[in-house]
Amino acid sequence: MRLRTRLLTGLLVGALAACGQSPTTTEAKSYGGGTVSIKYAAPRVNGRAGKIFSKDGLISRDRTYPVWRAGANSATALHTEVDLNLGGLMVPKGDYTLFVELSDPAQWQLIVSKQTGQWGLSYNAANDVGRVKMTMSKPAELVENLKYTLTGEGKKGALQLEWENVRASVPLEAK
Repeated sequence: MRLRTRLLTGLLVGALAACGQSPTTTEAKSYGGGTVSIKYAAPRVNGRAGKIFSKDGLISRDRTYPVWRAGANSATALHTEVDLNLGGLMVPKGDYTLFVELSDPAQWQLIVSKQTGQWGLSYNAANDVGRVKMTMSKPAELVENLKYTLTGEGKKGALQLEWENVRASVPLEAK
């Protein structure tokens, strides 16, 4: 009986821990003969509309603020099989981590870091490949789950990030 109780308790604790995690998602698209992919954990607004990106909001509590991990859990990973021009920033094919600098709500900056595999709240500016300004807009309606989208055809497209009442994008081109 004691073993059964311990087993059930362990399963319950594991299930509760899993429920607290944001689901991992991958967005991928082909550009210029190679695949570009973004692997990220997608947090939910979960009743916090208007309280995520505000001055005293959810993101401002991260220890790396005003740099945001642009996702949840592990850092958001960018993999590219082709050299990319991300809004004027040259990114050689390889693996990177994406962050967003959001101190100016009207002009976010996408940060591409050469450090990979870290937990999302580990950020070191010395590892930046560079930063690029993002085009800001509002989605037509509230975006409940954080969402990355890769758009376009051939060699050109865009990387777009949406969550809550914010949309931020940057053009991309395979080189």
